Amino acid sequence: MARDYVRTITDMERYYYGAGNAMGYSYTGSELLKADSPMLSTTGGTYQAIYGRKVWSQLNQEFNAFSILPKKPWDRSGWRVITGRPNAGVVHGGVAENATLPETVKPTFQHIAAKPKTIAHTFDMSETAIFLADKDDGMGDIRSVLKEEMGKHHAEMVNKMLLVDTDELAGNNFESLDRITASDATMGQDTNWVTAAADLDLYSIDRSANTWSDAETNLGTAGADRVLSLDQIDDLFQKIWVRGGNPKVMLTGYDTLMRLQQLLQSQQRFMEEKRVTPTYNGVKGVPGMEAGFIVATYNGVPIIPTKDMDDDGNLSKIYYLDTDYLHFSTAIPTQYFESGIETGDPFAINRLGQEGLYRTMGEVWTTFFGAQGSIRNLK
Repeated sequence: MARDYVRTITDMERYYYGAGNAMGYSYTGSELLKADSPMLSTTGGTYQAIYGRKVWSQLNQEFNAFSILPKKPWDRSGWRVITGRPNAGVVHGGVAENATLPETVKPTFQHIAAKPKTIAHTFDMSETAIFLADKDDGMGDIRSVLKEEMGKHHAEMVNKMLLVDTDELAGNNFESLDRITASDATMGQDTNWVTAAADLDLYSIDRSANTWSDAETNLGTAGADRVLSLDQIDDLFQKIWVRGGNPKVMLTGYDTLMRLQQLLQSQQRFMEEKRVTPTYNGVKGVPGMEAGFIVATYNGVPIIPTKDMDDDGNLSKIYYLDTDYLHFSTAIPTQYFESGIETGDPFAINRLGQEGLYRTMGEVWTTFFGAQGSIRNLK
């Protein structure tokens, strides 16, 4: 220690502790070496995240296919159809002068039978979970959270049922739009959905033996996927119009919608542009641009996308739906039931908890197959 340096107590404190610092610091010459122990957010036992009661879903739970179908009450379990013209459609009716009247003729009738199907989804929670949900950092009213999310799940599962391909038989699920919009020609030509004859059977109809039940399809060449073109889209419109249908909505996947927008982008003719958003039965489609051609609609028909369209790794199919002849026949509308400790009936579920149930009963009906159609085998 230099005798000339330490003259006062302040000089001594500076020498040993550093100017303005508390005890606990050390010197090496004039350099200060710190040995800090700061309080950080990661210090054990000092910080606990509070997650709050709001639950933000990370899932797309839209159910556009189910939403665009009109809902009608189930008033019968079958209907009659005319499957053949009088005299097989042969031109006739001319009568020679003073000749006898021609023989009588009649159309061909056939019965179609269908039964309602029941779709149910349940969920449950324990009494302890319900109690703790509004304590500490719980979700609050866990019953309301699960009830809301399971209601969306119920509708989403119905949507998925409507969009499975023909290979996946309906069984106890609702019939699929893929089967409704298919034809006997689909067998052997639908390259991505190899179909057996029985896979197309619908309601009480053996469709391979009743070609009148064919929907209109655009398939291309067997064994080959095609690039989407406007000719394919126009071709199917023409086929359905000739059969007597008039499509009210086109249903497809987001990938095909984007490809269609790219096709139509090059066809614009006018400088003025107007943004349009297609809607059908309360369902909004993806906004498009009207400029000579309407991108969000085609031939005035709204294009509605859905995430659940089965594409099997290829470009999604396009369904043409005439909802004048296609609807969801509702036997019992979607209802919610709940039982358990919170509703004073734990014996019903035989435990101390609470259980909820969503149930829908009905079936998808089409009364005119020729008014429906699909474009398949796209890439």
